[in-house]
Amino acid sequence: MLARSLLFFCVTLLLPLSIAAQDHSPIDGQRNHGHAENHDWYKELKQPGTGYSCCNGTFNGIDGDCRPTRAYQAEDGAWRAMIDGRWQPVPPRAVLQRLAPDGNSHICAGKSGMIYCFIGGSPKI
Repeated sequence: MLARSLLFFCVTLLLPLSIAAQDHSPIDGQRNHGHAENHDWYKELKQPGTGYSCCNGTFNGIDGDCRPTRAYQAEDGAWRAMIDGRWQPVPPRAVLQRLAPDGNSHICAGKSGMIYCFIGGSPKI
């Protein structure tokens, strides 16, 4: 009976948790996830104040700097975004005052974590 209860516990609680931990959805802020699908409008984005491109990746390349992400706006008005699996503050200088075509949040950040551009969307925590 104890073994059956333990098995039930593992299958109903622990298995879904382990699957969720491995899930990398398109809005997890991981490099390359969602870049190709949005490349056409990413390439039009310009960094505020400099006019340089936000998107340093290529359509078929592996180094897509821009990608969909989850983000929220804190009580102080500052944005926080998921970048490569971690919540990070978005510097105000990187925030673009526009909406993405899909209404979601998007981030353009290099391998070093430098944020070039950010578009806030509907909060998705």
